[in-house]
Amino acid sequence: MSTRDNSAESPVAGETTTLAPRPLGAAAPEKIRGALTRYRALAYITGVWLLVLCGEMIYKYLILDDSSTAPHWLFYIGQVHGLFYMIYLVFTIDLGIKARWRPLTTALTCLAGTIPFLSFVFEHYRTRDVKSAFGL
Repeated sequence: MSTRDNSAESPVAGETTTLAPRPLGAAAPEKIRGALTRYRALAYITGVWLLVLCGEMIYKYLILDDSSTAPHWLFYIGQVHGLFYMIYLVFTIDLGIKARWRPLTTALTCLAGTIPFLSFVFEHYRTRDVKSAFGL
């Protein structure tokens, strides 16, 4: 299969299938597969830590009478989410560059790590789009 012609031989002899045209200047499918795997892993990790952070904030500010009585180790939940979010940003931008996403698509996908449950939704749609565009 060449990069110019996206037709591939089907398992059935004589039939060919046509993939969606690969964006001009996009990286090789092998590199995109690796970038997509990294992005997916960090989307889930970031989403889970964001939900843990939301739970921590509900506990600290709504359940406790005085937030100063909260255990000190709760402070680290926000730190861990922040660390994973920064890595998520790097992997999202990496995938966006390799797959030649529009800047708005990349920016919205980056922001998805800041709203509970949205990173899971964006991960689903971005994975579907990238897999169909590159035949992964």
